[in-house]
Amino acid sequence: MSKAWTIKILERIDEMPAVEELQRQTWQGNETEILPGAFLLASVHAGGLLLGAYVEERLVGFAYSFPGIEADSPTDKPRLKHHSHMLAVHPDYRSHGVGFALKRAQWQMVRRQGIGHITWTYDPLLSRNAWLNITRLGTVCSTYLVNYYGEMQDELNAGLPSDRFEVDWWLNSKRVNLRLSRRRRGALDLAHYLAAETPIVNPSRVNADGWPEPPEEAEMPTESVLPNLLLVEIPADLNGLKAVHPETALGWRLTTRSIFQELFRQGYLVTDFVHLPGLQQRSFYVLSHGEATL
Repeated sequence: MSKAWTIKILERIDEMPAVEELQRQTWQGNETEILPGAFLLASVHAGGLLLGAYVEERLVGFAYSFPGIEADSPTDKPRLKHHSHMLAVHPDYRSHGVGFALKRAQWQMVRRQGIGHITWTYDPLLSRNAWLNITRLGTVCSTYLVNYYGEMQDELNAGLPSDRFEVDWWLNSKRVNLRLSRRRRGALDLAHYLAAETPIVNPSRVNADGWPEPPEEAEMPTESVLPNLLLVEIPADLNGLKAVHPETALGWRLTTRSIFQELFRQGYLVTDFVHLPGLQQRSFYVLSHGEATL
């Protein structure tokens, strides 16, 4: 891959078959997961946003979001938001910045609509998605959804409960603007947090094959002692682990589910994601206590 891409708004019916096909290449194995072009067209004309990344005439990525409403309680006045439902990048163009560029364009276009908040869901055990969503884009998370989509049959999601983080992207916040800046901050890495003696809630064990296993018991904070920062480990390669040790992948799902639910209840939120590259890959969420830490 050497050619640059361009991004444009998709709003014609003849542009939709390529979007359908890219969905099939991304979520293989279950046609029911594919959003039809006619639906996407109607959604776009009703205020939704469908952005495509092209290399010459070839669609290599897209991002789709639609307007929604939210309120802090049933009696509060509803507010507008966008919900970003799909982000897909062709396998040949992953890890080259296409996904980030699509989300940055989404950030610009939704702000032009006068809306300052976008939400979306993703699997919290997928380290590549965690790094993009939390570290690069600056989303935060304090919402854990258990088996949100039910049993899914596509190759990417089959075999595990469809637990999801629902992240908040506050488009006008200093945090997000700094992360999307052309001169973005230098990223903190795992060494910074370990040097600050940040506790690891669930340090992994390595099995005989070299794959990480969750600990038998997590080291959860008590209500009387709540550190400002915590690290929660996830497998660095969930899909690889699931292919060879599906029972271990399920163990990670169930143990991290209970950990995140309890930490969110205690007032923590996910604010960063760090990983250790190389042969001994390890991946960690950084959780901060209270929104004041932002």
